Amino acid sequence: MTDCIFCKIVRGEIPCTKVYEDDAVLVFDDIQPAAPVHVVIIPKEHIPTLMDVDAGQSDISRRLFAAIQAVAKIKNVDESGFRLVANVKADGTQLVYHLHMHLLGGKRLSERMC
Repeated sequence: MTDCIFCKIVRGEIPCTKVYEDDAVLVFDDIQPAAPVHVVIIPKEHIPTLMDVDAGQSDISRRLFAAIQAVAKIKNVDESGFRLVANVKADGTQLVYHLHMHLLGGKRLSERMC
């Protein structure tokens, strides 16, 4: 998808502060952080929502979770803990239709969510 902001970040057309990258996943600092640690985890392949991951893409789940573990260590929240959020479609308040998750941490987070 050519006009997807996350696809543009993957292609290097829009700069980001990379935290982690491999051949399938990119993780970067959120530009409007909601916590001291706030990163966005995306597959490099354009997948619109979590509901669009099919059986043929099952490896992407493993790759995303491996990246999450690596980034938690990089950002030093692997021991203290963090929140992982995936907003899915309109009622889930997904704003960018490219599968992504937010990792938030670096402080005690509000218990109001989840």
